[in-house]
Amino acid sequence: MIRTILFLTATLTLVSVAVFTADLNFSTAEWTALTQVFWVTLGVALLCFVVGEFTGNNSQVDKLWSLIPIYYGWHFAAAAGFEPRTNIMAVLITLWGVRLTYNFARRGGYSWKFWGGDEDYRWSILRQTPALQSRFAWMMFNLFFICLYQNALILLFTLPILEAWRHSYQALGTADYLVAGAMFLLIVMETVADQQQYVYQTEKHRRLQLAKEGDPTPASDPYYKKGFTHTGLWKYMRHPNYAAEQGIWICFYLFTVSAGSSWINWSIIGAVLLLFLFRGSSNFSEDITAAKYPEFAEYKKTTPRFIP
Repeated sequence: MIRTILFLTATLTLVSVAVFTADLNFSTAEWTALTQVFWVTLGVALLCFVVGEFTGNNSQVDKLWSLIPIYYGWHFAAAAGFEPRTNIMAVLITLWGVRLTYNFARRGGYSWKFWGGDEDYRWSILRQTPALQSRFAWMMFNLFFICLYQNALILLFTLPILEAWRHSYQALGTADYLVAGAMFLLIVMETVADQQQYVYQTEKHRRLQLAKEGDPTPASDPYYKKGFTHTGLWKYMRHPNYAAEQGIWICFYLFTVSAGSSWINWSIIGAVLLLFLFRGSSNFSEDITAAKYPEFAEYKKTTPRFIP
């Protein structure tokens, strides 16, 4: 996982420098809008770092992951004069963000103390990594990966809306509606996957609590004894929610193609880096799950990761 993080951080740094120094022929209005969100990104990243360091809760970026893209989407839509394609893209980001925020909230991610809420369990495990056990090493990891990298990635995977704006002279067509429909269906798929996982994990923990209170029967049910979601969409792929999330942002990028840009253009980098991130994140999560639940090894052999 550490190697993956170092690779992602180095790649993002090089790509960001390339994007912001390349001659992309942005108009004054486009450069102004991009510069404004760049400073917002930097400010949010530094705020997350400071709050995380003072509170010991390093999930500050997680709280904003589903919210900041909504702002970026409408910021660019407004700068573009609310032209139709950017409006559709902003609406889809909003649907995605509202859904994800709700899912994060019901799992305890938020608190009336804005700095509180549950911390991602993976951070506590990563803290045990020998290379990150010193206070300084973890602080640098928090600054450069958790805060700066993740906030920069959020900006990058929403930047296709800027490229679509650059081609706003191209009228909406069939391709736009197909991409919008595919993105909406993927949002629905992610909603279903998260709901299935939430129902399973909630009931599993309820049964474990009953076992602690002296009634072991509910926890002994083989279905819940497995310990991980394995039915519904999870029967066909190990991470249907991750698969849908990646597809959502690939579709978002495809709006640039339907707008008239080339199939491969500069704004693809956010979607590509997101694929790398989910690959590394799923590897890390699966290592943790396999160590806790013996039956996961067989499930892993028979069930594909992302594509059924």
